[in-house]
Amino acid sequence: MIKKCKDNNESTGKEFRITLRKPLAGTPAYRNPENVRIVPAFTIQSLQRNVQIEPPPSSGIFEPKPPKDSHFKKAYLRGEFPIAIDFDTFGKHICWKVPIEKLDFHHYLPIFFDGLVETDFPFSFFAQEGIKDMVRHGAGKVLPVIPQLIIPIKNSLNTKREEVICNVLKAVQNLVISCDRVGEALVPYYRQILPIFNLFKERNLNLGEGVDRTENVGSLIDETLQLLERYGGEDAFINIKYMVPTYESCVLN
Repeated sequence: MIKKCKDNNESTGKEFRITLRKPLAGTPAYRNPENVRIVPAFTIQSLQRNVQIEPPPSSGIFEPKPPKDSHFKKAYLRGEFPIAIDFDTFGKHICWKVPIEKLDFHHYLPIFFDGLVETDFPFSFFAQEGIKDMVRHGAGKVLPVIPQLIIPIKNSLNTKREEVICNVLKAVQNLVISCDRVGEALVPYYRQILPIFNLFKERNLNLGEGVDRTENVGSLIDETLQLLERYGGEDAFINIKYMVPTYESCVLN
């Protein structure tokens, strides 16, 4: 049998891999901050000396998306709305040039909800205040328009801009409280509007005592979900629980 002699300059694969292993933390003999290289993870380079593992990229799930010009803004610039700003001792409010009861809710209300994506004045002001007035004085005209409001609500929530989300939550609360059976009418559309609720539900800020919490996204989401459960009928909770697993019933408990 021929016995192969191992040369001093040769080494096995195992010994070679040992020489490539990254030294333990606290061993400055192999760490030179001036020569540290950033290398990708899960590669042979990550076992070498004087390297730093590249951190994983951010998923960007909470990154806000730049909004596009809404139909509300375009219509307002064209002068299609019978509204104006009126100033008095209590501040500013909308002055309607025609009675609200005579408006075509199927045309105007979805456009006003589309304006919730706006954050600049006066577009955001007109959209929010216009929705409040139309919901308050619309009586039975709001309920038939609910299917047309889902896409504007969804598009506004999908911007992931906290200011826009807060405006949408307040509008949904006014919608559910002010109009009969609207809460029940929204139940079939939970799969379209509640995913963003689940994503931002835990975005609570520790604002301390005596601080206004109206712009706290997490608190507004909790309040909105509770209203949806109270006014949504017997099927509301199970549908909310399906989309927001961490939600706890405010009625059953």
